[in-house]
Amino acid sequence: MTQMWEILVPCQYNCGKPVRTRHHQEWDKYVRKVTGGLTIFKPVKGQWVHEGQTYAERMIPVRVACSEKDIRKIAKFSLTHYRQLAMFVSLVSDKVLIIKP
Repeated sequence: MTQMWEILVPCQYNCGKPVRTRHHQEWDKYVRKVTGGLTIFKPVKGQWVHEGQTYAERMIPVRVACSEKDIRKIAKFSLTHYRQLAMFVSLVSDKVLIIKP
């Protein structure tokens, strides 16, 4: 079943080094291959607490219409691609309509 998902893509690695545009473009290409398309939003500020310490960084919300199996595949790829400990993924909509003429 196709659903609308949002995944938060980091703008920097855990060490603080910025992610280069080319690296993001490689991720975009992978996601397009899996889902056929994606919607990339402007970066936003995020904060979270891990083991009592607050972390803040910019992240890029990206929406994709795909199955849960595919978003899990994308999240697992993202963990490695961005060298993350976790990826935040949320279900935006359980119903997706694609209207054509």
